[in-house]
Amino acid sequence: MNKNEQAYLNLCKQVMENGSDRDDRTKTGTRSIFGYQMRFDLKENFPLLTTKKVPLRLIVSELLWFIKGDTNIRYLLEHNNNIWNEWAFKSWVESDEYDGPDMTDFGIRSQKDGVFKKQYEEQLAIFKENILTDDAFARRFGELGDVYGKQWRDWRGPADETVDQLKQVIEQIKQNPQSRRLIVSAWNPIDVPSMALPPCHTLFQFYVDDGKLSCQLYQRSGDVFLGIPFNIASYALLTHLVAHECNLEVGEFIHTIGDAHIYHNHFEQVKTLLSRTPKAGPTLALNQDKQHIFDFDVEDIQIKDYQPHPPIKAPVAV
Repeated sequence: MNKNEQAYLNLCKQVMENGSDRDDRTKTGTRSIFGYQMRFDLKENFPLLTTKKVPLRLIVSELLWFIKGDTNIRYLLEHNNNIWNEWAFKSWVESDEYDGPDMTDFGIRSQKDGVFKKQYEEQLAIFKENILTDDAFARRFGELGDVYGKQWRDWRGPADETVDQLKQVIEQIKQNPQSRRLIVSAWNPIDVPSMALPPCHTLFQFYVDDGKLSCQLYQRSGDVFLGIPFNIASYALLTHLVAHECNLEVGEFIHTIGDAHIYHNHFEQVKTLLSRTPKAGPTLALNQDKQHIFDFDVEDIQIKDYQPHPPIKAPVAV
């Protein structure tokens, strides 16, 4: 039995069976519960879902993007990662420079209107090409504001002082592993208004015991079907990378969620997921020639023995 995956499937069942139906910012509607915790034993396997294929390459490139302190989608697009496109694309189509067809409510309309979907895909392709080839365009429309990477690596205080939280916490783990202050926060109230999307995974804390590194994440809001599987794998990977640098074994990843929700237009996908039998979990392989977390590239991180069920597509609520 894949206990790590069962922890996630239990969350899906809990939300579907006991959640409250609520309105939300995206106008899609959700079924939600508040306050939920999952625990994953990182020694058992790497917690990448097998009941649907989850693209680890996207998770790796996004996490390395955070670790680098980057906030521009160009790096992601260079690695064929499109998961942050919608927010940057929105800033372009709502700007004075945009002169294409009306893209109002593009995130929802593109799922329903075939003609509009074609126009949307054409404009998105133009946008992506401009980000990759035009430096000025990328600076203006590729920036997402002071999102995760900025907060992790260049936190800004009230007197404009800055702190490299991630670097500091790694040094603290090495020097004072018993500390109860091994914390990185992405929620900076000063910067929240300038972010394309205020941080959903807001704070994480490390804990060292018996030579093992564990990590607990507090996530204020989680899209259970699309987002949470990414978050689980991302923070499990972060724990592995930090443990590797600090010469520790991995312990647990503990995932605490505030508003855990399933969008109404994901219900059928969740039912399909729950009808599948989990398979044995994969294992993670890191390039042992790389010691420091800041030196890792995408190709230095591999997954082994991953044999998932087919992917299940679902629309993103923006």
